[in-house]
Amino acid sequence: MRDASRVAGEHMREAIFAQPDWLRGVPTDRRLPEGRVLYTGCGTSFHAAQTGGTAIQALELVLAPEQEADVLVAVSHEGDTPLTLEAAQAFDGPVWLVTAKPESPLGELAEEVIVATPVVERSWCHTASYTCAVATLAALRGEDVSGLPGAVEKELQDYEPVSAHERFVIAGAGRDWPTAQEAALKLREGAFLAAEAHETEQLLHGDLAAIDESVRAFVLQGEGRAAERADGAARALRELGCETTLVSTSHPVVDIVRFQLLTLDLAELRGVNPDKIRRDDERWERARSRYE
Repeated sequence: MRDASRVAGEHMREAIFAQPDWLRGVPTDRRLPEGRVLYTGCGTSFHAAQTGGTAIQALELVLAPEQEADVLVAVSHEGDTPLTLEAAQAFDGPVWLVTAKPESPLGELAEEVIVATPVVERSWCHTASYTCAVATLAALRGEDVSGLPGAVEKELQDYEPVSAHERFVIAGAGRDWPTAQEAALKLREGAFLAAEAHETEQLLHGDLAAIDESVRAFVLQGEGRAAERADGAARALRELGCETTLVSTSHPVVDIVRFQLLTLDLAELRGVNPDKIRRDDERWERARSRYE
């Protein structure tokens, strides 16, 4: 098992290894109301929202608020994401919130607030808040999530580091598509690497032209027709000289863990701090000031 006591990215590491305990505390006694449910969020929270069902990114909901939905479920770890708040305000109907901070702008707006994590993560590279939000959404739909803590513990124990690369491609379809997006985001924001998420079939329609042996690829296998196309994508990537792993998947909560750990490994190798996601760099802070 990995050593959880090393210092680099300590807050991210702390959250990753806290996931089994945090997942045991996910509320399981609430259920979504009958009717059409729409999910929204930004960044990692939007990736979590996508695992719930029909989802729309917060800005897109602001641009087109007249959606055919009876209830909106907003995911926001700290409950104050500006565009998610704006989307919730624009939605004409009841809003439910999945968060760590019920006393927040979104918490004040929402009719129902579900606290998914015991505390706010100290790392800017969110991990446990993602898996807990995904598990909370599953529980709201009536799914039995009692086996997830143990499955995550096993994933933490079984992880094996992979070779270092500068470019990564993660492909997935269906239930695995949010995982592919979240995995690529972790590698980008936590290790500052060029990582792309591709829907499996889209990867095979032109995107391969930009891929060569410098790319490290992961293809999330899925089931049924998705698995058949994943097998084909993996063969194509290997033909191009890419080191490629065809990843067997089980649940979005479990499947993301290897990529959280991979981000930690590569951040340490590159000498960067995933906890900060460059918020301690003046140049990137100036860039953020242009839109915040």
